[in-house]
Amino acid sequence: MQALLIWIGRVAGIIGVAVIGVAIAARLGGAYWLGGFQVGTLLLAGMAATLLACLSYVAALAERPRS
Repeated sequence: MQALLIWIGRVAGIIGVAVIGVAIAARLGGAYWLGGFQVGTLLLAGMAATLLACLSYVAALAERPRS
C-alpha cells in the first residue's frame, strides 16, 4: 500500500505541475479559454492534483513502521 501511495503521489505531482505550467503559459499568452475550459479552471485542477500528491506522500509517511 505504501508503494502505491508513493506512485500515486508521483504521478499526481507530475500531472499537477504540467497542468499548472500549461495554465500559466496560456494565461501569459493572453488566452482566457483553452480546450473548452477557462484557464483558471485548469489552474485549479493542477492545484488539486498537486494537493493529491502531497496527501499521498503524507499517507505513505503515516503508514511507515516506526523504528
